[in-house]
Amino acid sequence: MPLPPPGPFVRCRWSAAVLVLWLVGFTCTAGSEYAATAALPAAFSDRLPHFLVEPEDKYIVKNKPVTLTCRSTPATQIYFKCNGEWVHQDDHYIEHSVDPATGLPVMWVTIDITRQQVEKIFGLDEYWCQCVAWSTTGTQKSQKAYIRIAYLRKNFEEEPQSKEVAMDQEVSLRCHPPEGVPPAEVEWQRNEDLVDPAADPNFVITADHNLVIKAARLADTGNYTCVAKNIVARRKSNSATVLVFVDGGWSEWSKWSACAADCSMWRSRECTQPSPGTGGKDCQGLDLQSLNCTSEQCPQTVRGAEDVALYVGMVAVVLCLTLLLIVVVLVYRRKKEGLDADVADSSILTTGFQPMGIKPSKPGVWAPRPRRPPHRKNSHLLTIQPDLTTTTTSYQGTLRSRHDATAKFSMTNGPLLDPLPNGSHTLHNGKLNPDPAEFVSRFSTQSYFKTLPRDVANTSYGTFNFLGGRLTIPNTGISLLIPPEAIPRGKIYEIYLTVQRKEDLRLPLAGCQTLLSPVVSCGPPGVVLSRPVILSMDHCFDACLDNWAVRLKKQSYEGTWEDVLLMGEELVSEPFYCQLEAETCRLFSEQLGTFAVVGESLHMGAAKRLRLVLFSDAYCSTLEYNIRVYCMDDTQDVFKEVMQMERQLGGRLIDEPHVLLFKDSYHNLRLSIHDMPQAHWRSKLLAGYQEIPFYHIWNGSQRYLHCTFTLERLSLSTCELTCQLCVWQVEGEGQSFSLDFNIAKDTRAVDSEFLVMDSNATALAGPSAFQIPYLIRQKICSSLDAPCPNGADWRMLAQRLKLERHMSFFASKASPTSVILDLWEVQHFHSGNINQLAAVMADIGKQEAMIFLVSDGDC
Repeated sequence: MPLPPPGPFVRCRWSAAVLVLWLVGFTCTAGSEYAATAALPAAFSDRLPHFLVEPEDKYIVKNKPVTLTCRSTPATQIYFKCNGEWVHQDDHYIEHSVDPATGLPVMWVTIDITRQQVEKIFGLDEYWCQCVAWSTTGTQKSQKAYIRIAYLRKNFEEEPQSKEVAMDQEVSLRCHPPEGVPPAEVEWQRNEDLVDPAADPNFVITADHNLVIKAARLADTGNYTCVAKNIVARRKSNSATVLVFVDGGWSEWSKWSACAADCSMWRSRECTQPSPGTGGKDCQGLDLQSLNCTSEQCPQTVRGAEDVALYVGMVAVVLCLTLLLIVVVLVYRRKKEGLDADVADSSILTTGFQPMGIKPSKPGVWAPRPRRPPHRKNSHLLTIQPDLTTTTTSYQGTLRSRHDATAKFSMTNGPLLDPLPNGSHTLHNGKLNPDPAEFVSRFSTQSYFKTLPRDVANTSYGTFNFLGGRLTIPNTGISLLIPPEAIPRGKIYEIYLTVQRKEDLRLPLAGCQTLLSPVVSCGPPGVVLSRPVILSMDHCFDACLDNWAVRLKKQSYEGTWEDVLLMGEELVSEPFYCQLEAETCRLFSEQLGTFAVVGESLHMGAAKRLRLVLFSDAYCSTLEYNIRVYCMDDTQDVFKEVMQMERQLGGRLIDEPHVLLFKDSYHNLRLSIHDMPQAHWRSKLLAGYQEIPFYHIWNGSQRYLHCTFTLERLSLSTCELTCQLCVWQVEGEGQSFSLDFNIAKDTRAVDSEFLVMDSNATALAGPSAFQIPYLIRQKICSSLDAPCPNGADWRMLAQRLKLERHMSFFASKASPTSVILDLWEVQHFHSGNINQLAAVMADIGKQEAMIFLVSDGDC
């Protein structure tokens, strides 16, 4: 018989009855501690211990200990053994009682197991304990109880995907829950309501957790979410939208109608069995059929005098149409004769444009727009292209050649429209490049320009009137479009655009808020605008408003920040409206000022985009070699700043930038380097990885963060470096760089193709700032603004350009078409794809609005 483990006394407790029965043969020490050994009465001395309660498997949740219990009768001793080792007697808690049914003495023992004990020995699995009970006859062992640390990962191994299905079709939504101990149970929700297959047999949840809809019904349309849960946590997948559509079906044909006077009869049918719904297809085929009647069914026509009357009427109609055509031709010719005066009045609106296919009279006067798209079949609809080289043209009542050399003047720093002595005007059409220092010094003394930034390197500015224009900060993704008529007629504004350093402006951020865009200023504030301007800037989040509460903040005159817009819940009556794209925010604003986009995550699925960029020294003459890893917001302005700084440091890019989705999971960002040839290189990093705290990245107050890996080559002759550099968020997404290069050769300059040099002017005024000529724009607006019964108006234009989400915003404006065209100009300024707009207009059936013919004589 094995002996009990030696050790000090253990605590025990007796009931009064047991104390009477076992008074002989059992001795307790003073106080509350008793000996762990008891002598059984003679009546029970020949029995082996029998377990009434054995320890069971347990899960440790977070840091809460678990309790294991053993109960045996009759027994002189009970001890726990865990992973082959006896548990110390001081860790046991023993109680004694008597079984009322048999009168046998019962011993009850419990111990507590902590998370630290499990992790210390076996990590996350296979920690076991069992009871050993003794009597005078022998010993008995209980079953093993396994203690495991419970957890549930955050990411689903497979999430359901959105589907569009026809009615009565079977639908299968797949779900593989996150890894967990114990394994997660899975349930499904539709629109946040529990899916219960017992209540609705049309649903089936398979053994591998997939949801099957046997026959899709219209009522099954909704957002489906896979929910995984165990004793630790409850996780929800991203929702998958199931759209059940109904294709239309014909009804029976109606009966044939009676034979009409034209010897024809017809019948019809309707697409109502069923009617198309939720995006289903319309019925294919004709809904009306006609057929010639047989000679017996055709009514006899009256001849003679009735035929003569018919012919006379037809002749009269023809004569009337001929006279009407003659009148139209005469009116058209008269208007054409007065074209000079008409065009002279509007010449400042069309200067800089010339017809396609007409070569300039002098070489170099006309040049195509850069990155011109391929010719498309509807390109003939737009016959005027902008002449970006035109600077100033004088008009004195008659239309002169647009390529007359005498019509060219040098650029001045004055307003866009300068009066000439003879009463005509000059239009400054093209690039505005005054001296930056002169501009700042000239206007910084004026009170309304007190907000003008001193950082001229990140500022653009220009002079504008009612014709509008555009400001751009190169290589930052930041621009300001001033549409035509945004500045009231008769007004001339000096306008600036700048990107602020985040260190200069501290935004008040609280809780889970984070800065998602650069801080951009345009001014001067307080100027009067007739129409909203459009401010474009990059953002760095996943653009899913289900994950975020995204707000636009504006700085007041007092310097405080206020929320002026909640994206996704814009009000058309407010002076701000936002078009959110995958990487860009387009802000319609009726006010100039300082703006920033701030987001607050709604759950841990919200993610920011980080751009990871690797630099090293272009020249290395020592044994040490540094690799710098920058982790920055994925916006062009921050990337530009880092590139400029590395150019000054003499750095070089050593790999293409990578993008990492950094989630609001409170987990840090880790960086490590691996797989270096040990015979030639070693890392001087003492730990296995470097780490950037979560909050340093999430709040966005620092424009960029970086870690440096210092490597040491064992010989100066070693120049080839191969290694793997990994960047990942703990329990999240990661990126790896496979490096293989020669440190002695500068293979890639800092200003390589990753920093695309923007050759466009920072300021463009007048027609050269727009793709669509002014008069063609006016024709489009007048053609599409008026509602059309068949929908061929501005609403169809918005749909064709995939802007239907903003219908209510467009409808609130005096000219919906002009706002749509403003947004199109912002999105397509660099692409120059005006043929796309021509194709859309042709598709709508409004191609006549795009035609503006200019003949050789007119030019």
